[in-house]
Amino acid sequence: MMTPATASAKTQNTKAKTKDKTGPIFSRTPGLTDAITNYCPGCTHGIVQRLVAEAIEELDAQGRAVGVCPVGCSVLAYEFYSCDMVQAAHGRAPAVATGLKRARPENVIFTYQGDGDLASIGMAETVHAATRGENITVIFINNAIYGMTGGQMAPTSLPGQVTQTSPYGRDVETAGYPIRVCEMLSSLDGVALAQRVTVDSPRTVRAAKKAIKKAFEYQTEGLGYTIIEVVATCPTNWGFTPADAFTWLRDNLLPYYPLGVYRDIKAESKDDKAADTVADKLAAAKAAKAEASTGSTEAGSTAPEAPEVAPETAAETDSEVAPETAPEVAPETTSEKGGE
Repeated sequence: MMTPATASAKTQNTKAKTKDKTGPIFSRTPGLTDAITNYCPGCTHGIVQRLVAEAIEELDAQGRAVGVCPVGCSVLAYEFYSCDMVQAAHGRAPAVATGLKRARPENVIFTYQGDGDLASIGMAETVHAATRGENITVIFINNAIYGMTGGQMAPTSLPGQVTQTSPYGRDVETAGYPIRVCEMLSSLDGVALAQRVTVDSPRTVRAAKKAIKKAFEYQTEGLGYTIIEVVATCPTNWGFTPADAFTWLRDNLLPYYPLGVYRDIKAESKDDKAADTVADKLAAAKAAKAEASTGSTEAGSTAPEAPEVAPETAAETDSEVAPETAPEVAPETTSEKGGE
């Protein structure tokens, strides 16, 4: 007869075996150290840094990845990543990354920068690294404010946004308009991928990880400069709770900084190839029709006229090329570009 104590022991043993068999449901990626981060509650830096570490791990690039730290809230990133890290002066991360990649082209080089570091003091380095097509990956955190220094207006602060240095709101007549970095860099020939994401929900977190991983893959293929812009939160300097900060991000930042792919060299190459295929088929059909017409004229007036291209041939042509010409850019991104 089984006693209560025996039954309890058996239950515990079964649970232990089940746990050992299935393993942990969630664990820390080897790409991160055990260090406790310095980020405020509700800050999305921690989420993004984990995504970067996971992407590096999944690409088996842990042993050859080198990151460049900025000056800002993520200045201590070298304490959090388990790969090699280099500390750069304020705004100079792209220049440092350029030197690392040219000296060690086999390594996977990335920078991790905020909007003050990248879009303000480091804008020159950013633009020139991009236009040169430096084969590096940039992770750009856009939270529309200077975080570490106390909440001053950043190049990405919204019109009318209240900050420590714009207590009455950003005045576009004196401070200008916010800089849309992805839109600006997407016009440069050296850029292979420019995409804007966010991490305000499980769905967008998964999309952000996919984009970051793609950027690293493009780098390993030697396609050129890649940048992933992450629209992020700063609850402390915005003056919100973490939950309210996400609401403010959705209501205010995302309309001004719409998510989407702004440049993808692979997608553009595919579209160009599809366009060439369409043009070739149309030109061939036109040439065949002209040749047939010429032949009928030479044969004399009694010869039957050459038939035109059969309708089913045209339909077949359309059905073949249509899937290839479908744009891969998100609809909302295309409409936003068109509106601008």
